[in-house]
Amino acid sequence: MSKKLVNSPEDAVDEALAGMVAVHPGLRLLEGHRVVVRADIASVVKEGKVTLLSGGGSGHEPAHAGFVGQGMLSAAVAGSVFASPPPASILAALRAVSSPNGGGGRRPGTLVVFNNYTGDRLNFGIAAERAKAEGMKVEMVIVAEDTALPSSGKKAGRRGLCGTILVHKIAGALSEQGATLEEVVKAAEKVAESVATMSVSLSPCSVPGHKPSFHLQEDEMELGLGIHGEAGAQRTKLQPANKVVARMLDHLTSQEPGHQYFKPEPGMEVALVVNNLGGTSNLELSLVANAAIRYLVDRMGLKVERAYVGAFMTSLEMAGVSLTLLKLFPKCQQLLDYLTNAPGWPNTAKDFLVRCDTSKVPSSERESGDGLVQETKTDPKSAIGVALRGCVERVCGVLCDAEGELNALDRGGGDGDCGSTLKAGAQGIKQAVPFIDWDTPHKALLAIAGCVERDMGGTSGALYTLFLTAGSKCLLASDPSNPLCWAKALQEGMEAIMKYGKASVGDRTMLDALSPATDELLKGLAVSSSSKAEAIAVLKRAVEAAELGAKRTISMQASAGRASNVNASQLTQRDPGAHAVCLWLRAVLDSLIEN
Repeated sequence: MSKKLVNSPEDAVDEALAGMVAVHPGLRLLEGHRVVVRADIASVVKEGKVTLLSGGGSGHEPAHAGFVGQGMLSAAVAGSVFASPPPASILAALRAVSSPNGGGGRRPGTLVVFNNYTGDRLNFGIAAERAKAEGMKVEMVIVAEDTALPSSGKKAGRRGLCGTILVHKIAGALSEQGATLEEVVKAAEKVAESVATMSVSLSPCSVPGHKPSFHLQEDEMELGLGIHGEAGAQRTKLQPANKVVARMLDHLTSQEPGHQYFKPEPGMEVALVVNNLGGTSNLELSLVANAAIRYLVDRMGLKVERAYVGAFMTSLEMAGVSLTLLKLFPKCQQLLDYLTNAPGWPNTAKDFLVRCDTSKVPSSERESGDGLVQETKTDPKSAIGVALRGCVERVCGVLCDAEGELNALDRGGGDGDCGSTLKAGAQGIKQAVPFIDWDTPHKALLAIAGCVERDMGGTSGALYTLFLTAGSKCLLASDPSNPLCWAKALQEGMEAIMKYGKASVGDRTMLDALSPATDELLKGLAVSSSSKAEAIAVLKRAVEAAELGAKRTISMQASAGRASNVNASQLTQRDPGAHAVCLWLRAVLDSLIEN
C-alpha cells in the first residue's frame, strides 16, 4: 500500500477542501457539501451574470476547486477520490450559483462543464434535471478530448482530460464580460471540439487506503492512460524525453482511421498545456515543455501562441505528463489572457489578503427523500416486510465481505474500488435498516436508493440509485406480495440503467448478469403458481442464469463504462459489476430459503 500524508482516507477530501479555502480568501465552502464557491457569489448572481459549475472526483487537484474564481468557475463540486460527486451536492451547488431572476430581471442561467465519464454523466444529469424542474436555467457541456484510443465501437465515448480547464478559462472569461448563456455555451462547445490531449505515465497512483491500480516496471512507461489510472494505449520501454514527446504529439495528431481527432495545418495557431500528472518534477516539466514547443514549431510548422506549464489536472502522485493542444479561434487569445484570480490558473494577479475568513455560505437544503427513512426505529409486522428486511440485511453482509474480491476484479479494467464502493453503500443501508418502513416495499426501495445515493458514490452509486428508484414504481402500482411484481421491478430498474448509462447487454457490464436473471424470472413466474416453493425454484434458475452471464463477460469486449477504455487483452477476468449482481441475487435466494 502506498504511503500517503493523510490523517485518515475517509477525511482526506474534506480536510483538503478546508485547507484550500483557508489559504484563499476568495473561496468559501458550501455548508454540508463538498462544494467550493466564489466568496462573492451573491454579487455575481445579483449582477445577472452567467455562472459556471464544474466538478468531478477528488484526486485531480487543483481541478476543479482550484479554478473557482473571478473569470473562471463560480463553483466546483468534489466527489470522493476518483468518484463522481453525488447528485445532491451538485444540485446544492446549482442552487448556490443560480437565481430565477438576476440583475435587471434577467435569467442568466448556469453552464455545467464536466469530463466524459459515466458516473459524472449520470450524477450531473440527475442534478441538472432536478434543477430544471425547480425552474433553473441550466445547460451542459461534456468534454471528451482524449486521443489515446480509437473512438469506434465505444458507447462511452472518449475520456475527458486536462482540456477541460481551457473550457473553464474561456467560458469563464466570457461570463465575466457579461455574455449570455447561449454565447457562453457556444464558446465552450467550440473549445471542446478544438482541443485534444495525450498522456504518458512513468508510475501508477493509488487511492488513499488502497493498492496501486496497475504496476509498471522500472524501465517501463505507459502511453495514453486515463486520469484514474486506467490502463492506456501502449506499454513500452522508457525512452528519452524528446522521443516520448514526439510519440505523444504524433499520436495526438494522427490521421489514421479512428484517430482523426486533431488535424494540424501549417501555420495553425495553437495553445499548449503541459500538465503534471502529480509526481513529476518541475525540472522535467520544463524540459518536456521545451521539447514539445520545438517539435510543434520545427517539425509540424505550428505557431504556439500560448503555453501553460504546471499541475492542472493530476492523478494523485502519478509520475507523468499530459500534453493538450487547442486550436485557437478568433478572440481565443484575448479570453485566455483575461484576468482571473482562480488559484489554480498560472500567471494571474493574486489577492494579497492576510485575513483568514473561514465562514461558510449557507446551503438551501431541499432533500428529495424526506420522510423515507424514519426518525424512530420500527420492526416490520407483515410477512413481506420481514422477508424484505432479511434479504436486504443478507445482501449488505455479502457485499461487505466481498470488498477485496470485487476490488481485485476491478483493477483489471477500472480503478480497483468496485468492492469498496459497494461496501460503502451497504454500510450506509445497514445503519438505516432499523428506520425503514419495510411493510411498504416501494417506500423501502426509495429509502435504500437514498442511502445508496448518499453513501455509495461513483458510477455504481448512480446506477443502483436509478435501478432502485425505477423499480420502486412497480411495487407501488402492483401487489408486492406477487413474485412477478418483483421481476417486473427488476426489469424497470434494468431499463433505467440502460437509458441513462448508455450500456446494453453484451457491453461487459452488470447488465450481462442482470438481464438473463430478469428474463428467467419473468418467464418462470408468468407460468408458475403462486406457491413459495415454485417461486424459489424460479429464483434459483435466475441466479444460475446470472452467474452464467457473468462468466461470459470474461470473453466480452467492453463497450461501455470505464473498462471500454482498456485494451481487451488486459480484461482477463469477469466484470466486477456483473459478479456483484450474482452475489446479491444469491444472497436474496439464500435469505428466502432460510426464512
